[in-house]
Amino acid sequence: MRILVDYRPALRERTGVGEYVHELARALAVQSGPRRLDQLALFTNSWKDRPAPALASEVPGVRIVDVRTPVRALVWSWNRLEWPPVEWFAGPIDVVHSQSPLLIPTTGGAQVVTIHDLDFLRHADQLSAEIRRDYPALARAHAARADAVIVSSNYAAGEVTRQLRLDPARVHVCSAGQPTWAGDVRQRRMPRHILFMGTLSVRKNVGTLLEAYGRLRARLGDAPPLVLAGHRTPASARWEERCKQAPLKGHVTITGYVDTARRIELYAGAVMLVLPSYEEGFGLPVLEAMACGVPVIVSSRGSLPEVAGSAATPIAPDDADAFTREMAAILAGDNRDRIARGLQQASKYSWDACATAARRAYQSALEVHARRH
Repeated sequence: MRILVDYRPALRERTGVGEYVHELARALAVQSGPRRLDQLALFTNSWKDRPAPALASEVPGVRIVDVRTPVRALVWSWNRLEWPPVEWFAGPIDVVHSQSPLLIPTTGGAQVVTIHDLDFLRHADQLSAEIRRDYPALARAHAARADAVIVSSNYAAGEVTRQLRLDPARVHVCSAGQPTWAGDVRQRRMPRHILFMGTLSVRKNVGTLLEAYGRLRARLGDAPPLVLAGHRTPASARWEERCKQAPLKGHVTITGYVDTARRIELYAGAVMLVLPSYEEGFGLPVLEAMACGVPVIVSSRGSLPEVAGSAATPIAPDDADAFTREMAAILAGDNRDRIARGLQQASKYSWDACATAARRAYQSALEVHARRH
């Protein structure tokens, strides 16, 4: 099977989707092995950004199709004109896997799209110009035409099937895996801060976390500092201003985007991870934290209860008092049982299983494509 995976989300800054793409590609490469059961290619596109030099060694035997063209021009042409076919750049392929809800044009390959969440339907005004322009208008039609749709959780599968009116047989759950570096983090844990990890967007509900943390500091004057680690957005400006005022002033750090090395440091120093999101298609930081031996606190929305399992008692996202109580309980308690439950839950997720599920989705896409044509 000749598979082309869209690697563009991982080309520059590996946020959640970028990390997912990178680790999926690595796992697919490992599964193909020296016998090259599948011919795997990774597609990248940028005028100025090139794949990291280490990428070739991280995905051995994988062909990297690096196209030096303006990103916006190709995206507009693909999304709006469905041209040119990706074969112009990559040669013959059997399956092309887009990492967005929109199809990548192909002359004859089976088409797979990934839909991690439906935030582009609910809060398009808070997203990038490209997403605002194309995703709400095109995603339903593209998903209907796709030969397979990949999601990262059972929750997302239900949402995508229901809201986009898709045949459940064409929706495939390929959940993320725990990080390969988690064991190293567990060996050098020195808890000293409370951690939030994720883009500072409206759906992450950072305002409730700041309210809960302020109340925690009112109860416990020696409460650890709070670190907000992730991309700033226009929505985060008001939270940044709030952090400059009492009782948060001097106790909250906003880091901006963090790379893998910095992420490892932050988990190693985390007393707990708090993710109070209104919506998550998966919630990779929760899995990463559990695998690192960090207690987790999650909201009751989206996929978070599914991913956290018995490692956390989900909290209504607007209940700041409940978040305060749970943070105080972790600070005051013996967390060995919480940590053990988190490690057990994290062990259910692996990148090998993700790649195996993706290969099943690719095979299904080939079969659907053959029936359609």
